Amino acid sequence: MSILDRIIADKKIEVAQRKSLFPSAYWEASPLFDRKANSLSSRLRTSASGIIAEHKRRSPSRQNINSSLSVSTVAQGYESAGVCGMSLLTDGKYFGGSLTDLTLARAVTDLPLLRKEFIVDEYQLIEAKAHGADLILLIAAVLSRKEIQHFSTLAQQLDMEVLVEVHNQAELEKSLMPTLDLLGVNNRNLKTFEVSLETSKSLAESIPDEFVKVSESGISDVTAIEELQEFGYRGFLVGENFMKTEDPGTAAREFIKQLER
Repeated sequence: MSILDRIIADKKIEVAQRKSLFPSAYWEASPLFDRKANSLSSRLRTSASGIIAEHKRRSPSRQNINSSLSVSTVAQGYESAGVCGMSLLTDGKYFGGSLTDLTLARAVTDLPLLRKEFIVDEYQLIEAKAHGADLILLIAAVLSRKEIQHFSTLAQQLDMEVLVEVHNQAELEKSLMPTLDLLGVNNRNLKTFEVSLETSKSLAESIPDEFVKVSESGISDVTAIEELQEFGYRGFLVGENFMKTEDPGTAAREFIKQLER
């Protein structure tokens, strides 16, 4: 069983447990549930940098990235740096995140917030909305076309945008549908964890212009972004490159300054 398979198996158990404790109606009563979402796709279309900065404490491939900083401090630093949006890992077991991180970030920033999670149940969309998310991530590798369509349609009904993540041509082809807003290409091979920007470059022409193209993983320098912009990418998800520093906000600011020179 691969790491991804284990994560999904654990996630289904976790979601079932949460549903038994907190029914959807509980989250639908949240003060944030009727909040109007901020559009990440709009910001990316007009941005020169297109940076989506991530908050990530750890990962299966790197046990500790940065667990010392509060999510509020990181969120404020990212907003001050001028990023377009913020991604928050809400998986606890494998990434050290939580839905509380999402709420804490929402309290201190107006940035579009992405709930980066392994979505396997529509219940998780209700949770995302109730905790202040503006958009959700759907991972094509673990979802059928029917599931992608169902979850993306519900997200639209909840006034959230949808970023679908693909790793290859087959995943891309099964994911294309009008209920998406952003199409992300993950440069990390989920089986080997090797990273190559060629993944984004090879899939670029197959992504219709109606979707905002986002490249994820392995983006650690300005040159990588400049190369990917030539292939039509407008968004760039940067996680470990900022989080591995003592001050992610300052690291993001310096990175964006280099891009704008």
